[in-house]
Amino acid sequence: MSRRNRQLSHISIPELSLVLLIGPSGAGKSTFARRFFKPTEIVSSDVCRGLISDDENNQAVSADAFEVVRFIAAKRLKLGLLTVIDATNVQPEARKEWVRLAREYHVLPVAIVLNMSEKVCQERNNLRSDRNFGTHVIPQQISQLRRGVRYLRDEGFRHIFELHSPEEVEQLETVTRNPLYNNKKDEHGPFDIIGDVHGCYDELCTLLGTLGYEVDKENYTLISAPLTTNADGYTRFRKPVFVGDLVDRGPKSPQVLRLVMNMVNNGLALCVPGNHDAKLLRYLNGKNVVLRHGLEATVAQLAGETPEFLAAVKQFLDGLVSHYVLDDGKLVVAHAGLKENMQGRGSGAVREFCLYGETTGETDEFGLPVRYNWALEYKGKAMVVYGHTPVPEAKFLNNTIDIDTGCVFGATLTALRYPEKILVSVPAQEQYAEPARPIGYNLESALSLEQQYDNVLDIEDFIGKKILQTNYSHSITIREENNIAALEAMSRFTINPRWLIYLPPTMSPAETSREEGMLEHPAEGLQYYKEAGIAKVICEEKHMGSRAVVIVCRDEATAVKRFGVAGEGNGVVYTRTGRSFFNDKQTEQHFIARINAALISTGFYETFETDWVCLDAELMPWSAKAQALLQNQYAAVGTAAGQALPVVVDALQQAITQGVPAQALLEKYSRRLEQTSSYVKAYRQYCWPVESLDDYKLAPFHIMATEGKTYFDKDHEWHLSAIKNICAGDEQLLIATPFLEVEIGNEASEKAAIAWWENLTAAGGEGMVIKPSTFMARDEKGLIQPAVKIRGKEYLRIIYGPEYDAPENLHRLRSRKLSGKRSLALREFALGLEGLDRFVNNASLQAVHQCVFGILALESEPVDPRL
Repeated sequence: MSRRNRQLSHISIPELSLVLLIGPSGAGKSTFARRFFKPTEIVSSDVCRGLISDDENNQAVSADAFEVVRFIAAKRLKLGLLTVIDATNVQPEARKEWVRLAREYHVLPVAIVLNMSEKVCQERNNLRSDRNFGTHVIPQQISQLRRGVRYLRDEGFRHIFELHSPEEVEQLETVTRNPLYNNKKDEHGPFDIIGDVHGCYDELCTLLGTLGYEVDKENYTLISAPLTTNADGYTRFRKPVFVGDLVDRGPKSPQVLRLVMNMVNNGLALCVPGNHDAKLLRYLNGKNVVLRHGLEATVAQLAGETPEFLAAVKQFLDGLVSHYVLDDGKLVVAHAGLKENMQGRGSGAVREFCLYGETTGETDEFGLPVRYNWALEYKGKAMVVYGHTPVPEAKFLNNTIDIDTGCVFGATLTALRYPEKILVSVPAQEQYAEPARPIGYNLESALSLEQQYDNVLDIEDFIGKKILQTNYSHSITIREENNIAALEAMSRFTINPRWLIYLPPTMSPAETSREEGMLEHPAEGLQYYKEAGIAKVICEEKHMGSRAVVIVCRDEATAVKRFGVAGEGNGVVYTRTGRSFFNDKQTEQHFIARINAALISTGFYETFETDWVCLDAELMPWSAKAQALLQNQYAAVGTAAGQALPVVVDALQQAITQGVPAQALLEKYSRRLEQTSSYVKAYRQYCWPVESLDDYKLAPFHIMATEGKTYFDKDHEWHLSAIKNICAGDEQLLIATPFLEVEIGNEASEKAAIAWWENLTAAGGEGMVIKPSTFMARDEKGLIQPAVKIRGKEYLRIIYGPEYDAPENLHRLRSRKLSGKRSLALREFALGLEGLDRFVNNASLQAVHQCVFGILALESEPVDPRL
């Protein structure tokens, strides 16, 4: 772009750039900035002087002020925000620092020069009483500016605009931000991203045909593209995206070029350059290039082509953009991949990375550079699809995937369908070249790429304050002190973390009941959902057991393939806090084998098209997991009271017969004895001896996930019905949960629910759980409680103590606060669903564990455990 711009009315700059305003004091830089840029985009050296010294003209703090300017600018550029530096910037050494900063963050430096006369600058400064520097300053700044302005391009500026008078500034109407060439965020696909072709024209045509495109193979023309209708009902043509390396090694590089050039030039496809394409361009431009690594074959094939075709190839390759950011930033396509901090940016370093990746500086035993595996540490939100390094099979790693499957070496040509994330491959017709390094060398493992590297997680993701985003709720904050508690739990007490894909949420009770002698009652639970606008609920029996997550795989091979767990059997049972439910592995695996047999016999795996399942359940008896709690807390209280209170009552009765006025005390301690007897009876109902697997009972109530699917879109009746079918496979071990459908607002239906609860609790049951009929329900504020529990009077005696229903105690307990418990339940619910979503969508274990770890951290919040 020309350095000198006369009669400008419009300026165009890159949307992501570091803009330097250059000019002497009084040139009007701050006024210019305020006119054409947002206040938040401007970082002024004068303002920063004022911030740190209360005086914008304090030159003594200039060094510190510029540290602040650089700090703010760096933070903005890191976030991808255009930034304007309002300072004189007349010295080359000052501009050098800003160019270095722009390169550090891979943005383009822009120079806007206000080259005003000394008279204009002096007159403006004379109008400002706060400017009292010497008369020599402005002439010196103008001299420095004019000596260096002609070298701005050499300094690294590619966009330079120079204005020479107030009239030229006044004539300028707009400063327009142009999207970078790599910004294709407005293209939403669907896309078919095609791996390295390397001159394999026949295979490319076959792959396009398999994908549903019609190609005129003889005329190198795309005739038609397939249509796809998305979830929103929009139907769009699919578009191929090539990851580069169109040429070299294969037999028909010119044919590949003709077809791809035709498609791209007609807007029917996108293409990024590969390192082989870049090398061919250097050859066509007359550079001294060594003809090897397949380029010699391409040059020979091009020898018979016309000069016009070679000129068109050169123009096409020269116009290819290093990478594309697509679909609102959700997808990035680059030949060798791209780190998050380079995506959507423009610099020589970005282009270099896109073409070649990153090497360690070492060579392997084959004489090839050792590449740094940037994907191992990738944590970006965008999916990155790339090629460059041939792999035996395209597999996801940290939301990235290499789809170069070595077609030219006799393997396959692969495409990734986006957003479906479906891989489509066609075999090579023959082996056209010999790889310098065997494909897949040193990569033999039964584990996927994700699983091979999931054994070490980044501690930075799990310490300090964290803010987690989910698709189900507002952002969720995890405090640092809670993270510390979760880190200890995860590292010391939980099962093999590879199994930990889901932790169930806590559950809140309904509002405190005002019924006489009651703390909880179904009427309050039904009223809660009525106020939330729910028309239909499900009431489920609350089993007297412990919450358990059960993961069952069809076989151990599935456990290895899907969970990366070898030598631990084909499933696991763990508690709500991630601890193993069983004390010995053999018992656990026999338990899993029983459930697996039920799944097989009822055709579950075939019906659900899966090899594994995650179930949310209750495992009974409660004493099987809470034996220590029963012995040390509940039984201790019951035994002590059972020994002491009868003696006290007997003594008081004898005292009364002897005329002592102790009737009130006798009534008080007789009531305590009765309450204690009820207390002991209540917790005993949760205990029975466990001598074999037949003594356990499992009551699943949610099918949480299977391969590639979650079931949050299914209502509770569907879940309970599907689980009933599974239970038919082993009625000795598995229990189908009884439930009742209730219409909110229907008096008869609500009375029936209350009567059902009364019968359950009168028979010694724990109570019931009320849920919206749908798995998730929302109101204008967001998620509402996915379930509220209504516990029976006698069960609450275990929780709050034998004497909790004394009038004075009930009065106090009715003031219990539920807001903390309800907030905790909603946050844990959202995180649990998000973690499962990530797992079934093949996210890294690190991403899944952000949610699991978050739930463990939330469990250490100070919430009354009796609620």
